[in-house]
Amino acid sequence: MTTAPAAVPERRRLLQRRIRLIVGATIAYNVVEAIVAITAGSLASSAALIGFGLDSVIEVLSAATVAWQFTRRDPERWEKGTLRVIAVAFFALAAYVTVSSIAALVGGAQLGHSTLGIVITALSVVIMPFLSLAERRAGRELGSATAVADSKQTLICTYLSGAVLAGLVLNSLFGWWWADAVAGLVIAVFAIREGIEAWRGDTCATSVGMLLDDETTSTTSTTSTTTELDDD
Repeated sequence: MTTAPAAVPERRRLLQRRIRLIVGATIAYNVVEAIVAITAGSLASSAALIGFGLDSVIEVLSAATVAWQFTRRDPERWEKGTLRVIAVAFFALAAYVTVSSIAALVGGAQLGHSTLGIVITALSVVIMPFLSLAERRAGRELGSATAVADSKQTLICTYLSGAVLAGLVLNSLFGWWWADAVAGLVIAVFAIREGIEAWRGDTCATSVGMLLDDETTSTTSTTSTTTELDDD
């Protein structure tokens, strides 16, 4: 009976360690992704591909912030500040991509074929969902809004990968240069929406406070039930 209460802190330490590992893998992949995407985007004059690379940079910033948070003794204390950092990063991305995409549409910029861009976005469509799902599950069980927010940003990277990949393929096959700019605007819409949610703290279906309240309520209910049984 004495080992049951200790199981909760042990599980929390396991989840925190798991989140650090997932975040580390996310950072490593996104560093490579950012370098490749920005280089390929510059060579092909692709606003969406460059924006995708910048999103990777922001994902590194977001993941690094979460990793730093989970090195603290009391990670929950830093939830709000970390969410604000993630939100600002989203807004910065949206601003850049919007301006670049509108400029490309107005100027009628012609894009070059980018095999490298197609390869890196296709890889992201495959890899990112697994990293996002693993972090989201651990974050929800731990009750961490920042881990869930970061996992959503990783999931957005999947959506953006698909949008940019579609734009690059359509441009290569049919010469639809404007598809790249439209994909960039899709990136901006996603970034603004998620930035607002992160700023408000609406990144988790159940907030940390609600989770803690539920846990307290559950514990109290269990204790009450046990007491009643003992009295009987």
